[in-house]
Amino acid sequence: MIRGERLPPNNFASLLTIMPAPVRAVTSTVTRLLVCALLIPAAVFSQNPQQRDQTEVVRVYTELIQTDVMVFDKNGHFKDNLRREDFELRIDGKVRPIEFFERVAAGSSNEEAQLAAARGSQPATRGKDTPIPLDRGRTIFFYIDDLHLDLSGAKAARKLINRFIDAEMGQNDEAAVTSASGQLGFLQQLTDNKTVLRRALERLNPRPYSVLDQQHPPMSEFQALRIESYDRDVTDYYVDALLRENPLLSRQSAEAMVQGRANQVIQQAANITRNSLIGLDYLVRTATAAPGQKLLFFLSNGFFINDRHADTRDRLQKITSAAARNGVVIYSLDTRGLIGSLVDASTDVPFDPSARLHRSDSGEITATQDAMHALAYDTGGRTIFNANDLGPGLKKALSETAIYYLLAWKPDPEKPTTSKFRRIEVKLVNKPELITRVRRGFFDLEPPPEPVSGAQNKKANEKKTEAKGDTQLWNAIGASTPNNELPFSLSLIYIDTAQKGPLLSAAMQIPSEFMTFKLIDGKSKSVIDIAGGVYNDKGQLGAKLDQRLTLAAPPVNPSLPPPKDFRYTFPIHLAPGLYQARFGVRDVATGRLGTAHAWIEIPPLTANEVQLSSLHIGERTPGPVTNASVSADSPIEGVSLSVDHHFRSSSFLRFLVFVYNAARGADSKPDVALQVSLLRDNQPVMTTPLKKIGIEGAPDLNRIPYAAEISLADLRAGRYLLKVNVVDRVSKRSASQETVVEID
Repeated sequence: MIRGERLPPNNFASLLTIMPAPVRAVTSTVTRLLVCALLIPAAVFSQNPQQRDQTEVVRVYTELIQTDVMVFDKNGHFKDNLRREDFELRIDGKVRPIEFFERVAAGSSNEEAQLAAARGSQPATRGKDTPIPLDRGRTIFFYIDDLHLDLSGAKAARKLINRFIDAEMGQNDEAAVTSASGQLGFLQQLTDNKTVLRRALERLNPRPYSVLDQQHPPMSEFQALRIESYDRDVTDYYVDALLRENPLLSRQSAEAMVQGRANQVIQQAANITRNSLIGLDYLVRTATAAPGQKLLFFLSNGFFINDRHADTRDRLQKITSAAARNGVVIYSLDTRGLIGSLVDASTDVPFDPSARLHRSDSGEITATQDAMHALAYDTGGRTIFNANDLGPGLKKALSETAIYYLLAWKPDPEKPTTSKFRRIEVKLVNKPELITRVRRGFFDLEPPPEPVSGAQNKKANEKKTEAKGDTQLWNAIGASTPNNELPFSLSLIYIDTAQKGPLLSAAMQIPSEFMTFKLIDGKSKSVIDIAGGVYNDKGQLGAKLDQRLTLAAPPVNPSLPPPKDFRYTFPIHLAPGLYQARFGVRDVATGRLGTAHAWIEIPPLTANEVQLSSLHIGERTPGPVTNASVSADSPIEGVSLSVDHHFRSSSFLRFLVFVYNAARGADSKPDVALQVSLLRDNQPVMTTPLKKIGIEGAPDLNRIPYAAEISLADLRAGRYLLKVNVVDRVSKRSASQETVVEID
């Protein structure tokens, strides 16, 4: 059930319990309440009892090595209901007993526990009331090899990723768009924010390498590789051309000069390919911080493997091993689509009446795809080649990797002293009609990572040192993924103020049960460092917070629910734009850290273009007795602003939103209507009719407040998306805001 109305001035006051009591006493309108709450940092405790599920602990083998296996029938459908005895596992040709076997749904709430159980690194837990599988979501990377990408390839990559964002990205999925050149910069981060992903794509520009070979006739990289491989047709063609221009040269000297020219072409191209693979290797290695199996789409126009002077195959093998250890499956996509030749109208082609070059160029297209094929095949994925529409291939890849079997085995008892690549084979016993897809191998001693060039990630080259104090906290804040050692919640809220424009508030919360309290000056206190800041979409730090706080322990009262939560609010005025907030805390007594990241877009407010503020959400817990005499104009007791967005199923979710700059009709009044939806896994579970917002008594028609509450009694535990959509019926425009909530 949902009910809502445009609020009278004082009706939402008690929602903002993060404000100190003196501030609440002197404010009289909703807008002033919010401004005061966001401007004044607060460090208070509010009651928010934590609920814990009783779990069953499953203990398994320790120090196991694991791999994921996908099995398909002849129609390409996943083969379910297979058993451990249906599989035969071989390592370097020797049969190994399968010590752990389980079917896993990618992106499910149980996946990480199952993977941990297979590793033996920690016990797996299974809750009695586990949410439905897609509640955690999947992790998906797009690695754009823009060093081997032309204009049409970049266009194909944008089209494909935009299609994923619009049609295939799940409600709880996280994705990242990254590039070989690093041109996307600060936006190369895992996120569930579609605005960030689209903004990253807007920065993508093709940067195809060009070999600096000014001689004639022109020599392509493939032709240079054929010369290096002693192809007589190609070599003789360039030798004859050189002798026609320099008849006094001996043929032996001319051949040496052609080979030297080919070597220069190959070395230039090899450096570009090396940078592409270094960036991919770095991405695969750092993906270990993300939970569960990771799906990586490698988009490129292809490149060549140089077996003589480059180490391309060695690099591919290292990437394969890192992918096996970090649970990354690679699908290679050729952004050139369906191609018959690499020559087009813009290509400077040598004049070749003898057709000697044509005979040698027949395998050029396949050669550019060999490395991409190896990356996919050796990591358990596959290739998507020769297709002008890559969308169906992407959709099939998402479907193919949705479910897999997890196998684990004991390593050799002796500790390896040298790095050796171990070959993995998995076969099905007496089921020849089924197709298995499995990783091809791993190094038993992982080779050290290679430094990443400054263009790709400046921080990756910095020498890691043991940091202490504030440096340790700031290093954790700057890490690619949040640190959950100390539970820490971050919520971003913005409103527009009449005096100073957009005001952003970063609200932070730490459960006090995880804080360390000691006697200081005769009182029980906890000391924490809190730091962080707000960054623009280029990664430039704006407002910065760096503070040490001493907090008194909350009073112990057996009649009240225990632990309370520490909350802190950091306000900042910002211009419209896309921002990321990164904050963290450190318990000084134990050194434990907690960090969190969040994105927010502050839209520009222009006349007659309707916009919404952030959703300010809170929880109201109904009392045992309903006071029917409480008027609609009085504060609603028991409502508190939620920072972690966790709600009990027995409570009410209450939200407040401001409608900005609605156009005025003939009567000089706005006419706006609002609709509320609650979605789970992109499917609506509740949608209200479009309802007109009343404006009677509103002090500022450019900032119309609206509040409503939703009963959570009939909803299952899990993650939901609260979406509010407003329609301006005068200007025929609309705006929306959304936020994730979790029901315990």
